[in-house]
Amino acid sequence: MKRGDGAAVDQAEWDRVKTRLKQEFGESAFKSWLTPIVATGLRDGEVELSVPTRFMRDWITTHYAERIRALWNGENPTVRKITLKVDAGRPAPAPARDGQVTTARAAFLQPLKPASAMRTTTQTSAASSQGLGSELSAPLDTRYVFENFVVGKPNEFAYAAAKRVAESDDVSFNPLFLYGGVGLGKTHLMHAIAWEIRQRTPSRKVVYLSAEKFMYSFVRALRNQDTVSFKEQFRSVDVLMIDDVQFIAGKDATQEEFFHTFNALVDQGRQIVLSADKSPSSLEEIGDRLRSRLSSGLVADLHPTTFELRLGILDAKAEQLGVVVPQRVKEFLAHKISSNVRELEGALTRLVAHAQLVGGSLTLETAQDLLQDLLRAHDRRLTMEEIQKRVAEHFKIRVSDMSSARRSRAVARPRQVAMFLSKQLTSRSLPEIGRAFGGRDHTTVMHAVRKVEELVKADTAFAEDVELLTRMLES
Repeated sequence: MKRGDGAAVDQAEWDRVKTRLKQEFGESAFKSWLTPIVATGLRDGEVELSVPTRFMRDWITTHYAERIRALWNGENPTVRKITLKVDAGRPAPAPARDGQVTTARAAFLQPLKPASAMRTTTQTSAASSQGLGSELSAPLDTRYVFENFVVGKPNEFAYAAAKRVAESDDVSFNPLFLYGGVGLGKTHLMHAIAWEIRQRTPSRKVVYLSAEKFMYSFVRALRNQDTVSFKEQFRSVDVLMIDDVQFIAGKDATQEEFFHTFNALVDQGRQIVLSADKSPSSLEEIGDRLRSRLSSGLVADLHPTTFELRLGILDAKAEQLGVVVPQRVKEFLAHKISSNVRELEGALTRLVAHAQLVGGSLTLETAQDLLQDLLRAHDRRLTMEEIQKRVAEHFKIRVSDMSSARRSRAVARPRQVAMFLSKQLTSRSLPEIGRAFGGRDHTTVMHAVRKVEELVKADTAFAEDVELLTRMLES
């Protein structure tokens, strides 16, 4: 076929594009998302690429397609567009049989290298050109990029603000202040901003470090009577990023120096990005002047994750690892580990690693056995309110329906399940359970228990639902 009418792609061009992509996005992202791409043809300036799954097509279209187009256009000016199609005939990670883990990417089981060792040659040289030695800036984790951040309602505002700061050459919000609980993604977004700025404008000097290291550097400068060099170092950067600002609370001298550094950078039009576990107004033992400064830009919070977002995080993690995890196992983890994304991802990694190294299948029983320590740490005394909430969430009804007078099957059946579980998993009496479900009589609770017991014996799918809920609530 001739170019313009549907020609074969110049493989040398595609190889050079892939080399650039690997340099820019790193080994991990390249292997996970870009290696499976096959260039299948060129027609009228449009390159057609094929991938094995719809998920991969959508992800690459969103995160990499425009960069592929730009790089290919640099190799061949006739290329103006990139189209991704799913080739159903190509091999993809095989669905797990009976919960077995696929071995598509067993390399993830290798011990994680330090973040500094994981950086690619291009990233290392970029850091070096900016003077980002270990004396000033902390190393960045190559896993913490925007492409790997799963966005949902609880974090979409913080994500959008971080992207704006990373992609803008001008100061957008000063400072950008990110706050939220442990394991919700603050550090991930901080690293992602730094990586994005380094990639887009390598000439900008980006310094990322913890508030603790800032304090240590200042104290060392005082001890060495070298505060002038300290001030010059920090006030000559283009982007200053400080994680866990709450750690300078109560450190008056460090706060004073940080305040002056803050003012100097803002006056020069330099970008500042900060993070903490609380909003500026809630930080204790922070001086009023500094608190006012911290609040003067854009404050964006990362809310606790929802069940749906946690499922999305597990889906992305499983895709990254190249494994297929049974839906029931993911739902179990998403229900049980709700407060910390790092622990959620770590739990999945542990399950997959066990299956890879020891053998066996990924089942609810396996998850319960292997994660006893982690699940125990998340345990709290089970209440009927918790049971009602979990059951309503599972069957997609409102919690208020548990106490309502509605009698349609879509509501009555989940209500009966919740009554059954309340009887099985708490020490509450039948009358107490009835009162918790809208003041119903204890005979209604007895009927619900008997009905659920009958359905468990007769309906396999229903029995699996009850088993899943039971494990999520009691383990």
